[in-house]
Amino acid sequence: MKLVLLSGGSGKRLWPLSSDSRSKQFLKVLGGADEPKISMIQRVWGQLKNVGLADSTFIATSKSQVEMIHSQLDSEVPLIVEPERRDTFPAVALAAAYLHSVQKAGPDETVIVLPVDPYVDEAYFERLKLLDEALNRSEAELALMGVKPTFPSEKYGYIVPDESGDERAIPDLRSQENVSVRSELRFGDSRPAAGSPTGVSTVRPHAPYASVSRFQEKPSQAKAAELIAEGALWNCGVFAFKLGKLMDILREKEMPLDFAELARHYKRLPKISFDYEVVEKSSRIVVVPYEGEWKDLGTWNTLTEELSEHLTGKGKIDAQSANTHVVNELDIPIVALGLRNVVVAASPDGILVSDKDASPRIKDVVDFVRRPMYEERRWGWYKILDYAVTDDEYEVLTKRVGIAAGKNLSYHYHGKRNEVWTIIKGTGDFALEGKIRRVAAGDVLHIPVGARHGIRAIADLEFIEVQNGSEIIDEDIVRLHTDWDEILKRYVK
Repeated sequence: MKLVLLSGGSGKRLWPLSSDSRSKQFLKVLGGADEPKISMIQRVWGQLKNVGLADSTFIATSKSQVEMIHSQLDSEVPLIVEPERRDTFPAVALAAAYLHSVQKAGPDETVIVLPVDPYVDEAYFERLKLLDEALNRSEAELALMGVKPTFPSEKYGYIVPDESGDERAIPDLRSQENVSVRSELRFGDSRPAAGSPTGVSTVRPHAPYASVSRFQEKPSQAKAAELIAEGALWNCGVFAFKLGKLMDILREKEMPLDFAELARHYKRLPKISFDYEVVEKSSRIVVVPYEGEWKDLGTWNTLTEELSEHLTGKGKIDAQSANTHVVNELDIPIVALGLRNVVVAASPDGILVSDKDASPRIKDVVDFVRRPMYEERRWGWYKILDYAVTDDEYEVLTKRVGIAAGKNLSYHYHGKRNEVWTIIKGTGDFALEGKIRRVAAGDVLHIPVGARHGIRAIADLEFIEVQNGSEIIDEDIVRLHTDWDEILKRYVK
């Protein structure tokens, strides 16, 4: 069994903290009041480790997110990188080709695809293990996992099961008495479940599943209540299939099965969701139920429900404010007075002040695109402080750069700009044109156009970088090497 986490998204619903390069799964806002804050992807990866699934898990992502993932997770986490962003079907197809040609997985290998950022408890990941058995026992083309609804929501899709067939019908999750206690032990142990009647064994049964009758996309609240009465489940975007099924689809489309070849021809894959391309065309689908914590923290009104503190960052919220959250990434304080049901979010990319109920509309309002003002990289982070263009169209960009101890920038050069670095914190080794020197707070480093350079932090290092030149663009960089030991071997005299 292999797991594929889909990591994508533009991050507009959590603007201004999220962006194309820093989607919602990377925002470090979760955790206790006295604990270091973690992101959604860090939380999920930790849960996968706890249930023993991390070693069989891969992350499918875009080029723009690679450094962020390496920054927040171990650099050895296996990534499947799209040549460009398209949609969920191309991403899953590319991941399937990777498992087939690089990992040498066979056609009967079960592949489970899920979002990278669900807010769930560990029981969710334990439940994933039942999808493999559900596929094998039902001989279905796809196995989905559905969440037992807790209220009639208009923002989720619904899976309506059909319990009229000869499948293992989904038990009534509202009652422990309806859970079979006679089935043999599978994927678990015989410890009593929380809330089980005294003296009654609650050994986990074979995977409960039912055929899927139909799907319903984002119904009205009244229709959602009707669906729930029918036993419908929320569609949480989790689906499992045998690897051979995706290989057959690629063959039908006359696409290569080799990962490298498919990546080269990635544009030929239809830009379409997995739901439309595969789920709707499958004749036999089963669903496995999950009852437990599950939330999509994709909007400010849902995310703030899980924040341990009302104030994050510099500022103050007065006692007359109620149900108000301030999330501040700026170095200046924000003060909230007498506000109710409001979220204030501030980052170098902008400031949002919104009624919580109205906050999901931010995706429709934010239609301006600009250079990200804050980014995390494999080596640390940077924040843009200022950008200016002189009368003669000479560009000047000022950044504050942080490099974590033991990390380094690549050895590289630029063709259109000079740089001046002023070290303000920490120590490091600075390489310039084949020579290396120790640097510390107070040192000023001049890097002319075309000069090969790089730096490694010995202790956490920060510097102010002033770029100036005829054109300042991200593409104006030629990387020679990223491994510091190799840089010393190849380029330092």
